[in-house]
Amino acid sequence: MVTATQTLTASSSSSNNSTPNILKLRAAAQADHPIDNRTSRLRAPIQVTDLFARRGIDGEDVTPAVGHEFPAGTLDLGAKLRAEETGQEPIDEEFWTQLAALVSHRGVVFVRRQSSLTEALMPKLANRISHFSGRPSASKLHIHPLSKDFNEAGEYIGGEKIDSQPDAEGRQISFKYEKSNFASAGWHTDISFEPIPSDYAMLQLRTLPKVGGDTMWSSMYSAYDGLSPAMQRFLEGLTAVHDAEEFREQSQKFGFPLYTKERGHPDNVGSKLHATHPVVRTNPVTGFKALYVNKSFTKRIVELSPDESDALLAYLFRHIAENFNFQVRFRWSPDDLAIWDNRSTNHSGIFDFGKQRRNGDRCCSLGEKPFLDPNSQSREAALRASGAY
Repeated sequence: MVTATQTLTASSSSSNNSTPNILKLRAAAQADHPIDNRTSRLRAPIQVTDLFARRGIDGEDVTPAVGHEFPAGTLDLGAKLRAEETGQEPIDEEFWTQLAALVSHRGVVFVRRQSSLTEALMPKLANRISHFSGRPSASKLHIHPLSKDFNEAGEYIGGEKIDSQPDAEGRQISFKYEKSNFASAGWHTDISFEPIPSDYAMLQLRTLPKVGGDTMWSSMYSAYDGLSPAMQRFLEGLTAVHDAEEFREQSQKFGFPLYTKERGHPDNVGSKLHATHPVVRTNPVTGFKALYVNKSFTKRIVELSPDESDALLAYLFRHIAENFNFQVRFRWSPDDLAIWDNRSTNHSGIFDFGKQRRNGDRCCSLGEKPFLDPNSQSREAALRASGAY
């Protein structure tokens, strides 16, 4: 089991070059890996460099497996975005690429006290991170099937309200799972029921209970590494069905329509909310293998009988929920921001605050169609090979 800091870092030789070659994009005509609107534009993983240290931006890892935190006062993402959007500063490609790489390598990054990051700027932040990490050209911001976040012209605003209380029509994206007495039933990765699911998501909470309302993340790199080699090989030949029955149930119960038009990608349409993905996937930003199942949306393994599928998924869900060494628990303060990679984490809100209010803004971008590169490595294997283990 990996217990050291689990991030591969590029050579610091890039410090002598103001624009290091850290974002390697594939040409559309590259014959061996043709690009379509479902495929990452990256032709190689993005290495984490010493950019933040060189710029005096101090952060630290939160646990060995997952999480990195920038304390209050070290980063002002709202101010940076505003300066770029108004033309006061050029778009800082290296910064956004490295922020994306850090999120992908560490699973989740916490940035404290981001009061200048407004609801209007959050979609721009999501687009920066997703674009500069090589998302397919057709992938945009996700529109949740429960969303009604449109302006008077019918244009999608680009963010979603996360609230512990449903709106007047009964819509609620984040809620306590009532079908189980186990809080661990809430573990999920965002929108895995879409054919083109999320690469990154971010959440900023504005209103918090006095105590409680934390969020947990679990590393799916660690979850994969924590399995035996025989189990890893077995899972790599499997695919699983993901389905969002709870959102269809909300729609039917309260009588409001689901959003069935294009939800950020041409493949994400209709009311089915149903997709099949590999059980183990490769994150193109890191090149690492990750377990890609979650308690909320993964319903069955296609290649197995129903009984076999139920038994295996029950084991994998326990593996994710009960291995605390895979996890980090974050206690929010007002205006804190969390950015995570949905390809390589599960997360769960903790609904331990009764009727107190907990709300904020979320934005979710779309990445590539999930795939498994048979030549990709586990994170542990990559760390061992680099001498960082």
